[in-house]
Amino acid sequence: MTGPDYGRAFGLWRAGTGQAWVDYTHHAFVEGLRDGSLPQQSYLHYLRQDYVFLIHFARAWALAAAKAETLDEMAAASATVHALVHVEMPLHVQTCSKHGIDRAALEATPEAPGNLAYTRYVLEAGYSGDFLDLLAALAPCVLGYGEIGRRLEGSTGPYADWCATYAGADYQALCHEVGTLIDGALLRRLGPGWMDLPRAETLQARFATATRLEIGFWDMASAPAPR
Repeated sequence: MTGPDYGRAFGLWRAGTGQAWVDYTHHAFVEGLRDGSLPQQSYLHYLRQDYVFLIHFARAWALAAAKAETLDEMAAASATVHALVHVEMPLHVQTCSKHGIDRAALEATPEAPGNLAYTRYVLEAGYSGDFLDLLAALAPCVLGYGEIGRRLEGSTGPYADWCATYAGADYQALCHEVGTLIDGALLRRLGPGWMDLPRAETLQARFATATRLEIGFWDMASAPAPR
């Protein structure tokens, strides 16, 4: 199972997650984005929940900047916050506004249980763990969307803008930067043989748990929006 080259750690964590990674990146929701068959109601429900998710996700990356040990680590984490706030979230606002959902309504969206579970898991990884724990929990979202974007590149139809955003050069560059950040952080803290240390198992578990929560997020997004 080969994937994009977002760094050594990503490749190992991705392989170690097995079928769950495939279930995440090839979820029926993703396939509906690719071929345009996803109901618009489900897409808008997803965008509203994902907007709330990104608020917490940006906070988690800000926490990563606070836990960084080097200026380069701090710069990479803060650049990711910038991408979330100035690229991803405006796309959600723009798309939803076309369907009569303004920013105030977006921010007032009740947080679904699956969303709550995922965002708080990532934040808890940062609060109770260290920089590496936080990166392992954050990685499936950033890098998984990059992989999905590459696969959906060139898709046409109602969700072409979404596909183009994650397939685009800016987002793909961000994925490479995050992969480099992870590899450098592991090398700095654990040394070149980090993958043979017991700590490697806990980081793999963090990545795998976040991947399962991504699957749950797609499941939640696929369900009808509550009335």
